Amino acid sequence: MACADARLRCSGGASVNRLMRYCAVGAIATTVHYGVLVAGVALAGWPAWICGGLGAVIGAQTAYIGNRWYTFAREARGAGTWLRFQVTAVVGASVSMAIVAAAVALGWHYLVGQVLATGLTVLLTFGINRRWTFA
Repeated sequence: MACADARLRCSGGASVNRLMRYCAVGAIATTVHYGVLVAGVALAGWPAWICGGLGAVIGAQTAYIGNRWYTFAREARGAGTWLRFQVTAVVGASVSMAIVAAAVALGWHYLVGQVLATGLTVLLTFGINRRWTFA
């Protein structure tokens, strides 16, 4: 469904404006995530799935700060928000690691697997964060 105005609510009640903010914060966090991933594989020679998981954890802290103050600022209250975000990040990182490991096992380049994982986990974690973490 297309929205004429970014403030209109689209499918499932998700604000297009909020999703855009989430994606902007996510782009920064993803840059951190991929930086750790590539550095770990290329410089340290560690397995891609481990570097992907480590990058996801570090990127998640970047995402928490951005989402806490920018995306969900009005809804985010209390210390429980950080813990719920960490649980969500672990779920996202676990899904991401499994996808990267499967891609590598299939003979794909690890970055192809990570791009697929990123696309799927963005949708998954946005839904969880909107409905539970920052509710």
